Amino acid sequence: MLTFLWKFIVFHFLIMSCCLLNDVNPEDNLDIPAIAKYFNTKGRYEEVNPYLIEDILAVNRSILQPPSAQCQEIHLTAIIRHGTRYPTTKNIKEMQQLYNIVLHNASGEASWLHEIQTQWTMWYTEDMDGRLVQKGVNDLKHLAVRLSKLFPSLISEEKLRGGFIQFITSSKHRCVNSTLSFKAGLTELWAITDKEFDHVVNDALMRFFDQCTRFVVEVDNNTSAVAEVNKFKQGPEMRRVQEKIADRLRVPYSLITHDLTEAAFYLCAYEFAIKAVTSPWCQLFDEVDAKVMEYASDLREYWKRGYGYDINSKSSCRLFHDVFSRLDKAASENKSGQQVTEPVTVQIGHADTLLPLLTLLGFFKDSDALTSTNYASQTQRSFRTSHMLPYAANLVLVLYDCGGGDLRLQPLLNEKPVTFPGLTDPRAPVPLYEDVKEHYRELLQGCDFETECQLFKHPAEV
Repeated sequence: MLTFLWKFIVFHFLIMSCCLLNDVNPEDNLDIPAIAKYFNTKGRYEEVNPYLIEDILAVNRSILQPPSAQCQEIHLTAIIRHGTRYPTTKNIKEMQQLYNIVLHNASGEASWLHEIQTQWTMWYTEDMDGRLVQKGVNDLKHLAVRLSKLFPSLISEEKLRGGFIQFITSSKHRCVNSTLSFKAGLTELWAITDKEFDHVVNDALMRFFDQCTRFVVEVDNNTSAVAEVNKFKQGPEMRRVQEKIADRLRVPYSLITHDLTEAAFYLCAYEFAIKAVTSPWCQLFDEVDAKVMEYASDLREYWKRGYGYDINSKSSCRLFHDVFSRLDKAASENKSGQQVTEPVTVQIGHADTLLPLLTLLGFFKDSDALTSTNYASQTQRSFRTSHMLPYAANLVLVLYDCGGGDLRLQPLLNEKPVTFPGLTDPRAPVPLYEDVKEHYRELLQGCDFETECQLFKHPAEV
């Protein structure tokens, strides 16, 4: 009997050790909410790349290949969103409000409701305010390892030790800690203990949206800029979701506002992203509801950071020029036979950093604008933040030397090749760098941050 117990203990210890060594949550494969793929910017990176659920360090070499066998990568710029974080103070206050309603007003026999009322506790506190969680630390560590596996000649121990990998971050704690986590992923991979690596805080690049006066005044702080969002919140699709939640809780319809509906959706999303569990809060939504919630979020991102207003994308002019100046420098050094002095740049910011840049570059643009009245016709839209901007979302631009002065630029979004809009050629999916620059010539010659962000009447508005 003792021998059996001993074997049982050893077996379980080995199983747990395996999970810990691989940094895999044992629940990851067991408990994925049916609505997880609609969590917009609150979604896990693994929902965008499901193969990572089985192996968080897997790389998809079948789709990530150089343009041809003779091509050698010479420069990589990665613009990365921070990892999984806690809710903001605003979200937490709304969650607390909803929890109080469920505790004191809800009735019903459903087991999930009983679980919320008797077992679930409101463990989020206002001081968490968007801080990086342990899962967010792991998001960036694992991304660093995967990128080093994909681009071993660039993201290498030699390059890191030599100071050839630059790290730039937003000043927000979740971004600084994501940067530290990315670096830790590399130093732990190569067991580097004798040296630390610097990073630079640069809000002008990574939080340009705060510094663009015209964007702040005309869009960010302007309630009329989100008129379509507010109309959708009052529309029939959202009203139906709110009524269904009230029915499930058996509370008056008047108690369930849009903000509390969003809080319930985020409670499901955060519990899953942070703890890898399907919370009882998820039972408040079915897939139809989740699609409506996702659209409401996409609508907001579209009008506040995406294609809704020209200044949304133009606010990223500074970052756009920074990216191309790094590419130009690498191209010039390579052409003259010099060593590329900055082969890797890792820049860590926010969803609000990535989306305006993706918009400026023309990615995920649908033929029709997202509005409050075309939800039904937008089911196949490409502008879907659940796919574009999960935690740790990243845009990676890789410059290849393919011999004979043939430089090519490959964009990857979330470790998957994407095509520059307007540069589609099935015979050459990775375009010549000169063709990319020609395609964006107007932006490269213009798109001046200071000019675009001045607060004055633009000719089109007079």
